[in-house]
Order: sequence, then C-alpha cells, then structure tokens
Amino acid sequence: MKHSILKRCRAKGLRMTGQRSTIAEVLEESHDHPDVEELYARAAARDPKISIATVYRTVKLFDEAGILDKVDFGDGRARYEDAERAHHDHLIDVKTGKVIEFVDPEIEALQERIAKKLGYKLTGHRMELYGVPLKKD
Repeated sequence: MKHSILKRCRAKGLRMTGQRSTIAEVLEESHDHPDVEELYARAAARDPKISIATVYRTVKLFDEAGILDKVDFGDGRARYEDAERAHHDHLIDVKTGKVIEFVDPEIEALQERIAKKLGYKLTGHRMELYGVPLKKD
C-alpha cells in the first residue's frame, strides 16, 4: 500500500516543518512532473512565506531520502515525481513538452525477455520515448 509523502518523510525521520509539509502536500497532489519553479508557485499560493530556496532544499532532501524520483526529459529542467507511484513509462512530445504516462504489457514483457536473454534478472527500468504528433490527413 502506498503511503503519503508526508508519512514516508516522518517514517524516515525527516523533520517536517510547516513549509516542508506544505511542499509534501503539493507534491502529493501533483499528477504531473513539476520542476522546482512549478512546485514553488503551487506551494507559495498556499503559503506566501515559502521561498524558492526552501523548495530547492526540500526537494533535494526528499530526493536523497528516496521519497521523490528526479526525472529529466531532455529540456534542461529537473522534474520530480513520487518515488512510490505505480510503474509507468513516458512519451514526451518534443514540440510542446507534454509528458504522457503509459504502461504497455508487451513492452514490459519484451524488456524482461531481453534481460533474461542477456543473462540478467530485471530489477527495474526507466523508459522515455520522444516524438512529435503524427500529421492527420
């Protein structure tokens, strides 16, 4: 069962100030892949006293604690997602930057077969596909 970001932070012994708790709540509610500036805007809307430096430090702390995963979609911005989100892969629209999450059982099975064929047991993976929309006739 997935535990909330706030609960996992506490379980890892992280000191949770009011501002860190606000940032954790914003992350918990995010269904996209926000970067620090997006997180800052969302957190500051709830608590105008939060600084961008606090968001940077908090995200770094959560990343180092294994609460968040840092993802890079090739646009020069580090983005973040909950480390306990269900496994998924990403398709990134290189024109708009839109990120589409997907799971494909055939791709998952193929990756397992490839690892086995090469003499490995797959313990994890991350896949990002980059593309442009097909032109409609």
